[in-house]
Amino acid sequence: MRQRLEELAERREAALHAGSERSVERQHAKGKMLARERIDYFLDPGSFHELDMLARHRALDSGMTERPYTDGVVTGWGTVDGRQVFVFSQDFTVFGGALGEVFAEKIHKVMDLALKVGAPVVGLNDGAGARIQEGVVSLAAYGGIFHRNVLASGVTPQISVILGPCAGGAVYSPAMTDFIFMVDQTSHMFITGPDVVKTVTGEEVTLEELGGARSHATKSGVATFVGADEKAVLDDVRYLLGFLPANNLEEPPSVVCEDDPERECPELADLMPPNPNQPYDMTDVIAAVVDDGDFFEYQSGWAGSIVCGFARLGGRPVGVVGNQPMVLAGVLDIESSEKAARFVRTCDAFNIPLVTFVDVPGFLPGVDQEYGGIIRHGAKLLYAYCEATVPRIQVITRKAYGGAYVVMNSKSIGADLAFAWPSAELAVMGPQGAVEILYRRELQTAADPAARRAELVEDYTERFASPYVAAERGYIDDVIDPADTRRKLIGGLEMLRSKREELPHRKHGNIPL
Repeated sequence: MRQRLEELAERREAALHAGSERSVERQHAKGKMLARERIDYFLDPGSFHELDMLARHRALDSGMTERPYTDGVVTGWGTVDGRQVFVFSQDFTVFGGALGEVFAEKIHKVMDLALKVGAPVVGLNDGAGARIQEGVVSLAAYGGIFHRNVLASGVTPQISVILGPCAGGAVYSPAMTDFIFMVDQTSHMFITGPDVVKTVTGEEVTLEELGGARSHATKSGVATFVGADEKAVLDDVRYLLGFLPANNLEEPPSVVCEDDPERECPELADLMPPNPNQPYDMTDVIAAVVDDGDFFEYQSGWAGSIVCGFARLGGRPVGVVGNQPMVLAGVLDIESSEKAARFVRTCDAFNIPLVTFVDVPGFLPGVDQEYGGIIRHGAKLLYAYCEATVPRIQVITRKAYGGAYVVMNSKSIGADLAFAWPSAELAVMGPQGAVEILYRRELQTAADPAARRAELVEDYTERFASPYVAAERGYIDDVIDPADTRRKLIGGLEMLRSKREELPHRKHGNIPL
């Protein structure tokens, strides 16, 4: 037995150092951690249980004579803040992290286990894509990962962390997960690289411009979160997991709330500008209301006219959506509709209540928007809210005009509670535009058109755009002092904790993709 134990120790030692010294040095020279270093940093100390440590490829007829243990990916489970998490970490020092049959089988195994026990999967991606030597076998192996991504979607949280190159078919697994983290200047995602782009289209573009973290965080919306370095990103992943349940049958984890649930927010009354056309920062509203001002913003660099993110109210996680008057006056456009729709559906899948702050003047007009499909894309957000069965509360801070008001979690599409500040304006359109349409002839013949227009605007606002008109009809449940917003939200969410709502039985809905 002693001899066999010595052999086991030798094999395990070989697996722990599967990459060559040269490959390890090159990885560190790029400022990147090794696959195991990433796992050790990410998981609670001493909690990692490795699977398939001694797995090796069997593609002997492909000319691959080297058969290092692990086959280029480290897999297993551990804990984050004491909660179980499955993880796989691609090892760029072994075959460049390229995926082959055995490599994929290891990932399949942890994904299957995670789905069986109901725990999140975190993928640390740093690989060169499909292993060319294994041909179609590696492509089929990717298919197995994609299939499992879809099976787990909305059941257990799936998080992709891009820590190096991610190209070709390899990008589709991250794209189907719930969140994508990237490292600035280190991570790259693209379907085809700069050389292929130049050959096919003649466009010259750098690797960073084409698929870097900043490009995906600001232009494509592919990256959900971006960090300055690997450790910052892994810290953020741990932080995000604190808002998420282990699976769709559990409630999100709560914490002891040290921020008084009865705390007033008097600063909100002074935040609203006297001129309804002046902007203010919706993140200031959110920070004033949520526990300790702590707001983890989602896709902060993309679709800036809407703000989404995670926070806590009374110690319990909530998903927050709010129009951002600082960007395009807070309008809904193609990108902001998609961003918010994705976020709303994610929160609904994982039992996270939704709080929506509304200050929306409408949908963005323009030929580009219409040709780009604003009707279809705007309907995604409408569909997402209509479909959501988690507790939903709306707070109208200022403008709530037209169809955009309806889309932003209004009472008519299923909001459980709707509150409005006294500054709220609920109408088909803004008073100025409405007066120009309704009283066009009168204004043309008025002795003093400007004075008459001002009178008509004031009258229209009082008769049609006042929050009290909506309150009379029950379209909002109460007009509240902004200082009471936090207390009203926490009280409403506490009441709604036992909410149960079932959608009609069906295979699945047909969201306007």
